Amino acid sequence: MIVKANYLSDLKFNLDTWKRELRFHFDEMDTFEEKLEEIASREYDKKATMMIENFQNRIMIEKAAISKLKHRCRNKLANIYKADFNENIDGRLQGEQNTLKDDMRTYIKMHYDLKEEMMDFFREWL
Repeated sequence: MIVKANYLSDLKFNLDTWKRELRFHFDEMDTFEEKLEEIASREYDKKATMMIENFQNRIMIEKAAISKLKHRCRNKLANIYKADFNENIDGRLQGEQNTLKDDMRTYIKMHYDLKEEMMDFFREWL
């Protein structure tokens, strides 16, 4: 039972950490949106306008991905809270965790790629 409690505690720690990171990224996307709107309010050429629209679309897609990942984290936490401590550890929660872990890894890579592109854009147009 102690082994299972430690195991579930570790899973909960990962999920809580991911939720905090996702919340931060969501807020960061809000900040980037504000900066894009500031740039859009200026008189720039068509190239800048097209890039702004592209980034705004990508931010909307990223925010939707963040929402889905946060929802999955909440569902996994609910499974942890409902876990039966007398049941053997069968790897089911670990398997679910690994899928989410891979999706988080992919999301984080995509997030930082977008962030790097946006920072380059900001350096060029601000």
